[in-house]
Amino acid sequence: MGKKYEEAKSKVDAKKRYTMNEACLLIPEMAFAKFDETVECAIRLGVNPRHADQMIRSSVSLPHGTGKKVRVIVFAKGDRAAAALEAGADVVGAEELVEKIQKENWLDFDSAIATPDMMGLVGRLGRILGPRNLMPNPKVGTVTMDVTKAVTELKAGRIEFRTEKTGIIHAPIGKISFGSEKLEANLFALLAHLQRLKPATAKGQYFKSVAIAPTMGPGVRLDVNAVAAAVVE
Repeated sequence: MGKKYEEAKSKVDAKKRYTMNEACLLIPEMAFAKFDETVECAIRLGVNPRHADQMIRSSVSLPHGTGKKVRVIVFAKGDRAAAALEAGADVVGAEELVEKIQKENWLDFDSAIATPDMMGLVGRLGRILGPRNLMPNPKVGTVTMDVTKAVTELKAGRIEFRTEKTGIIHAPIGKISFGSEKLEANLFALLAHLQRLKPATAKGQYFKSVAIAPTMGPGVRLDVNAVAAAVVE
């Protein structure tokens, strides 16, 4: 590790578990890269993803977005295609768009939306889009007739996430340049949404560990008890 990383690491008390406010105040002080680093959140949940009813997959709109320009494509025809373009979709199409992805391995986008009637066609792309987490899915709101809403939310900073095999979720909560208040608001929105998604069959402690970190810097671990108390409605 370099000198700057070690300097950033020295600002974190490894034995301490921070509140959301404390962590979000500390993160901007640790940034040292020449670019605007993304702040990532890693959450280990008390779920067993091997059980279908404990596999969490969803999306949430962050109040301040992610700070990233999101490229959105939409599989639609007719009026829905026109609505998607008007809402700001980068590329809209049907058979020709599926063919472009299949034959050219074109993947120059971050999210894909499809109307329900297009899923029979889009299903052909499962082997290409599935492993890259780009396949439209009703659970995260990307299979919908309301393409205007879906495009608008994704462009504004709606993020998608799912539990990995180990029960961990990784998600961005913004950029260093956001400052502590916006980062905290985004972090709270993510954790509160996860609390609402807690499976009824999940027993014991739900938030096992929560940490946030800038792209190039060390992580800051949060007090899971404080997190649980803050997000319970």
